[in-house]
Amino acid sequence: MNRRQFMSGLGAAGFAMIQPARLRASIPTAPVAIARCHSYGDEFVAAAGKMFDQLGGLGRLVKGKTVTIKINLTGVETARQEFFPQGRTFWTHPRMAGGVVHLLNQAGARRIRVVEGPWIWPASLEEFMLKAGWDPNLVLSAAPRVELVNTNMPYKSSKPYTRFPVPHGGLLFPAYDLNTAYAESDVLVSMSKIKEHGTAGVTLSIKNLFGVTPTTIYGNRVPVDEPAPRPYAGRNEIGHSGSRQPPKSSPPEKDPSTPREGGYRIPRIVADLAAAVPVHLAILDGIETIIGAELPRPGTTQAVRPGILVAGTNAVTTDAVAMAVMGLDPMADRGTAPFETCDNMLRLAEELGVGTRDLSQIEVAGTPIKDVVFKFRDYGGPRQRRPPFGRPPA
Repeated sequence: MNRRQFMSGLGAAGFAMIQPARLRASIPTAPVAIARCHSYGDEFVAAAGKMFDQLGGLGRLVKGKTVTIKINLTGVETARQEFFPQGRTFWTHPRMAGGVVHLLNQAGARRIRVVEGPWIWPASLEEFMLKAGWDPNLVLSAAPRVELVNTNMPYKSSKPYTRFPVPHGGLLFPAYDLNTAYAESDVLVSMSKIKEHGTAGVTLSIKNLFGVTPTTIYGNRVPVDEPAPRPYAGRNEIGHSGSRQPPKSSPPEKDPSTPREGGYRIPRIVADLAAAVPVHLAILDGIETIIGAELPRPGTTQAVRPGILVAGTNAVTTDAVAMAVMGLDPMADRGTAPFETCDNMLRLAEELGVGTRDLSQIEVAGTPIKDVVFKFRDYGGPRQRRPPFGRPPA
């Protein structure tokens, strides 16, 4: 699919191409697969398996390797969108995670880890899942040699954290200290819902990486000199507002005089992490999700069923296609939807050499974009009445 076809499918007049063609051509690209899917059981496993084959097969990527799946369990365990389980609205669905674990095992993965940093939870990831009603057995029973790791806690080894330098020196931080589970990984999978985001515009596979930063280092109330022994709070002070620096044991910001606002900082942290901790497989869930924000917000968010999956081996190309599926322009920047008050993290990651967001440079396999466009912004503003759980009106 070329860019002209994309614009026609959205009914748009045209989008600006802000990079010279010679620069765009030198940025990495990779194919992205799209499929229709309406449930998380056997239908998902069949659809995902076909998509992975369209991307060149899982075996070449994971056979004999340690695979780490970064799921997304953002927010507190008690949050709900209406009466729906979190996996049907704003969290990774446990059956989807289990299905991917099953497919990875079939493809010959030697070891599989499912990881997340659940905000301020101070114990095991399994206990957090159980407390939230998210069934970990759907993951643990999907294959042998499956582990669950809370990456907000120090890794249980002689080296609890490992430093990940950002190529080309980074945009906000020159390097990030992360749980050593990431350093022991050969293949990183980012698995997230397709959603909007109040600060970053959208939350897709690279925005999911914001959660790899441990709140024992990048969270509120951490000590001045060294990491906290356990998480105390979220990442607002260091991540969003920049009101303080990480502990002295970790690298400080490159330039503390830069803007102290989330719309500047979060996209740059995300782009840094996308370059420092490359995603080898991005899997985006639009089977069921929410519109309006990344977390349930009364009067703002709405549960919807787009019935879409997007997957790719380059996180930026995958997110660019997912944005097109959302009815949004991946070439947009600050001041234009969905980046009205923030910079485009895909552009920043592209500038770091992670991947292209230019749809004319991305091969799309499976269902064409124009056949699955689900216009998130067509539901209107926060206080406007929105349709029931289902597709938007044509």
